[in-house]
Amino acid sequence: QVQLVESGGGLVQAGGSLGLSCVAPGIVFKFYTLTWFRQAPGKQREWVATISDTGAVNYVDSVKDRFTISRDNTKNTLYLQMNHLKPEDTAVYYCNAKSFSGDFWGRGTQVTIPS
Repeated sequence: QVQLVESGGGLVQAGGSLGLSCVAPGIVFKFYTLTWFRQAPGKQREWVATISDTGAVNYVDSVKDRFTISRDNTKNTLYLQMNHLKPEDTAVYYCNAKSFSGDFWGRGTQVTIPS
């Protein structure tokens, strides 16, 4: 079973920045659509951003112009650069890789922005 591995979470003050990474060993990374989700305490998991196998990107409105999703197929790595962070961005962030070959998740990384 493929297990994605997220890293880069932490605690940062409001207005600060964090960069998340997600490594996807054991899959042909370039064929996958890659997505970041997040889940805040007491809330359902929420879609954040997607980058397709061709590089097309989409974001939830609440993070547009603050977050940037990107990928490096040579390193089998997905990124999420988060700027101008707000307390409402506090959540566990998960990465997902999906294609006709499978649908794989990581275990998440905690991002905390104190209010």
